[in-house]
This record gives sequence, C-alpha cells and structure tokens, in this order.
Amino acid sequence: MNTTQHHLAALCTIAAVLGLSACASNKTPATADVAVSRAAVANATSAGAADLAPAEMQSARDKLMRANQALAAKDYKTAQDLANQASADAQLAQSKASSAKATTAADELQQSIRTLREELNRSTNTTQQ
Repeated sequence: MNTTQHHLAALCTIAAVLGLSACASNKTPATADVAVSRAAVANATSAGAADLAPAEMQSARDKLMRANQALAAKDYKTAQDLANQASADAQLAQSKASSAKATTAADELQQSIRTLREELNRSTNTTQQ
C-alpha cells in the first residue's frame, strides 16, 4: 500500500468514526430529552393539570407519544424536538393548574373574610343595642 492509499484509508476511517459518534451523540440527548419530558408530564399530572388544564396535558401526552415513536424509529432530531415541546406543554399545564388552585384558595379566603366581617358587624350591632 502506498502512502496516498494509506492516507486515504486513514481519512475514511476517521470519517466513519466521526459519523458514528455524531449518530451516538444525537441519540443520547434525544433519549435524555424524552426522559425529561416524561417526568414533566408525570409532574404536571400529579399537580392536577389533567383536570385543570386538559388541553395542554393532552398536547403534552400526544407529543410525548410521538417523541417515543420517533426515538424508536431512530429519528433523533424529531424525537428531541417533540420531547422539548412536550416538556413545554406539560410545564404550561402545571402552571395553569397551580394558578387555578391559587385562585380558588384566594376566593375561599375572601369568602371567609366576608363571613367574619358579617359576624363581627352582627356582634357589634348586638352589643350596641
């Protein structure tokens, strides 16, 4: 084998190794992103988002399912994109659920304050008479 052929073989080997490592490096982030989005959907579900933000939760679940399908098909770029979108949808759903719970708690607190004021006014009027 002459020097030119040896260099060409070395370049081909390097190119193949770089190509394979690029494929492997795409798989790892996609797999990690799908795992993160799965956790985000689970967290949103446990926060009550399925009841309080059903549209966002459905979108997150659909995108997570499609991300898993893309991952199985070795379409790592699509899997990563869908996983990131699913995470964003799940976080939005969880935020909406938290907001709805806070609004309900604030409304209940306002009602309690109104009731206490009415009772205070009644007792004040009774003692003044």
